[in-house]
Amino acid sequence: MDSIPTEGQTLPALSLPDQDGKNRTLADLAGPKGLVLYTYPKDDTPGCTIEAKDFRDLLPELRSRGFEVAGLSVDPAPSHCDFVDKYDLTFPLLSDPEGTFARKLGVWGEIEWDGKRFPALSRVTWVVAPDGRILKTYPKVNAPGHARQVLEDLDG
Repeated sequence: MDSIPTEGQTLPALSLPDQDGKNRTLADLAGPKGLVLYTYPKDDTPGCTIEAKDFRDLLPELRSRGFEVAGLSVDPAPSHCDFVDKYDLTFPLLSDPEGTFARKLGVWGEIEWDGKRFPALSRVTWVVAPDGRILKTYPKVNAPGHARQVLEDLDG
């Protein structure tokens, strides 16, 4: 895996389709103060569902602070659409099926799970200003409670 961009660096240029197939950029996604962008391994898996539902539930509070939320995985748009519908997610999920953007973020690589190694995304979150400058990086995310931690850090 490449290195993960951190505070003070600039997010690579973002242009990916969301769950509806609409191409999205940072300018489309960011609120007045920025974007919380998180990467996750797979739609509708336990940890990913916890994280998505937590961001969904805290989205009004994040928006009140000027931030929008977007998730990113290598799942195709139809999978994202099902995930959004199943859990009433109220923010975009970006699809990067070839892992091109994920590689630029340094989150695409091989992981071990249940004794097997396979390619997957790492769970990482960035808080990004509208100009693309990274304000905060969470390089090793534990899904339960993570969205709340992001919100608390924005208040701090």
